[in-house]
Amino acid sequence: MPATAFAASGPDPSTLSLWWGLPFAAMLLSIALLPLFAGQLWHHHQGKIAALWAALFLVPYAVRFGPHATWDAALHTLLHEYLPFVILLTALYTVSGGIAVRGNLHGSPAQNTLLLAIGTVLASVMGTTGAAMLMVRPVIRANDARRHNAHVLVFFIFLVANAGGALTPLGDPPLFLGFLKGVDFFWTLRHMLAPTALLCALLLALFYLLDRWYWSQEGERKLRDPTPDAPIRLIGAWNLLWLLAIVLAVLHSGIWKPGVTVTLLGQQLELQNLTRDAALIGIALLSLATTPWQARHENQFTWAPMIEVAKLFLGIFLTIIPVIAILRAGPDGALAALVRLTTDAQGQPIAAAYFWLTGGLSAFLDNAPTYLVFFNLAGGNAAHLMAQATTLTAISAGAVFMGAVTYIGNAPNFMVKAIAEHRGVRMPSFFGYMGWSFAVLLPCFVLLTVVFFR
Repeated sequence: MPATAFAASGPDPSTLSLWWGLPFAAMLLSIALLPLFAGQLWHHHQGKIAALWAALFLVPYAVRFGPHATWDAALHTLLHEYLPFVILLTALYTVSGGIAVRGNLHGSPAQNTLLLAIGTVLASVMGTTGAAMLMVRPVIRANDARRHNAHVLVFFIFLVANAGGALTPLGDPPLFLGFLKGVDFFWTLRHMLAPTALLCALLLALFYLLDRWYWSQEGERKLRDPTPDAPIRLIGAWNLLWLLAIVLAVLHSGIWKPGVTVTLLGQQLELQNLTRDAALIGIALLSLATTPWQARHENQFTWAPMIEVAKLFLGIFLTIIPVIAILRAGPDGALAALVRLTTDAQGQPIAAAYFWLTGGLSAFLDNAPTYLVFFNLAGGNAAHLMAQATTLTAISAGAVFMGAVTYIGNAPNFMVKAIAEHRGVRMPSFFGYMGWSFAVLLPCFVLLTVVFFR
């Protein structure tokens, strides 16, 4: 973990002030605010902005504690966390981008609910980004004759782009970070199944009732469809095999523990993680080789989103190093007040506090680093947190579920919005979408708190 490397060659984390966390805060605020208020600047220079904030941590740290400590902390984070994270996302993005869905359905309430349910299930298998990109175009085509169709995409974001990805480490980036920290692959399924099932059942039921009401207002438009019904079929079906291979590669790395390490640039890397990453790279290349060009063409597949993610997360993973170190210091560190907020008088964690604090930040900042912050605030020991299941479940649920509260909470949210608007759907504004999420999601989250996190 970054804090381990940080403490080994740098200062005592309990001596670090909150000033060291400013580049991380600036990085997250840049992601949240610049696309809204300085879109052109952000679009053309986001890599440079990320590099600036990373440099504003690395350079002062090197001056204060020496180049060796800086190199050791940064390299540890890059090799143990950043590269595995980006490699998995790239493999999922490549494989899901090679599956195109042709054909069209007529967007009745029952068919729309079925499409959202299918996408919700797929999200934990192929990731929220992969499932959203696979399903969003068929959902838009099914509803392109309807006057009222924006609500379909709003619930699509709630379910497919967020809540559906809560059951496996493949589903959402925060959970894969937990897997890299030592959380068992199937722990997530066992402990997140009940809250995820309840939330998704509530959202699907609410969607069906709302969509029936909108459907009743359509009148003659129900009979007209600019894209007539046609049988659904897949292009690039080989990628279903490669998707299964990704699941097996990640699962294998969590089960096979040979106890062999490889030294690379002074860092000890476990063999099972190296073989997993090599397998994922190989799977991505096989997907590129076996996918018909029509599939990626119809999906408008480009590398630009993946390059953007890689740049931004490089800045996030580097600037978060001192924050995690401070959190690992617990009550002796500069964030002792936050530690007290999440623990009761007996020093036990308060699950509801972890759920709402993790979720509240995930709604406005990226949910992957937010998960990492609260994972470390809770002690950062995967074995202990898995045994103390309610706390880790609360952190996981907050990060995944509440990423749906705003367009900026999770990467697929904005991607779905952009695709829908390009296809002529009048999506809610930033604050209009928040009106939907507050009205629909917050009551559901209160119920989850009462049922699971009291």
